[in-house]
Amino acid sequence: MKLLSDINIEIKNQKLFDTAFTHTSYANEENTESYERLEYLGDAVLEMVMSEYLYNNTNYSEGEMTKKRAHYVCENALYEYSLKLKLNEYLKLGKGEEENGGKFRKAIVADIFEAFMGALFLDQGIEAVEKFMETYIYPMIENGEIESFHDYKSVLQELVQTDKRSLNYTIINEEGPAHNKTFTAEVKIDDIVYGVGTAHSKKEAEQEAAKDALKKSVK
Repeated sequence: MKLLSDINIEIKNQKLFDTAFTHTSYANEENTESYERLEYLGDAVLEMVMSEYLYNNTNYSEGEMTKKRAHYVCENALYEYSLKLKLNEYLKLGKGEEENGGKFRKAIVADIFEAFMGALFLDQGIEAVEKFMETYIYPMIENGEIESFHDYKSVLQELVQTDKRSLNYTIINEEGPAHNKTFTAEVKIDDIVYGVGTAHSKKEAEQEAAKDALKKSVK
């Protein structure tokens, strides 16, 4: 991959990276492994390196670091990272998903960034992940490119915590084929439904529910 060769990282196990860009729809058609397990690992790796970055480069409090980390690893941010780095061009999709614009579907494009992080970690170790982040991702953060993303869940959480009220998200509906599912989430504050949101991933549906709740009085 040019991204890695540009920073002098030579891939050892190409299969890891092939898997990192293999969507479930393609994996089912070709009887191969999808990126889901690598996404799981990459999610943890990304949280760890982002936590270290914030600890070493800011004087934020624990709460502020937590809020910023959530902002920098939310689905919107991961989607933008992937698009700017053109990771979606490597995606392998099933025929139906390809025809339905899967290469630009937010949930998928965000997922492959995490899967790519997982593959890079397994292939090269944590130092290579940090080098990659320092070259491509942290500059986006430092240039203010990521501040435009809205993490509605964090904003709502902060408002609710002020009054020490409970906050819970629930997926109340799931429909559509495996390659194009739609999820609906609701958010309750003290067991009262304040917002409902629908999107193509559970995380984004929860963000939409939080956004809906913020339009109403939660104080």
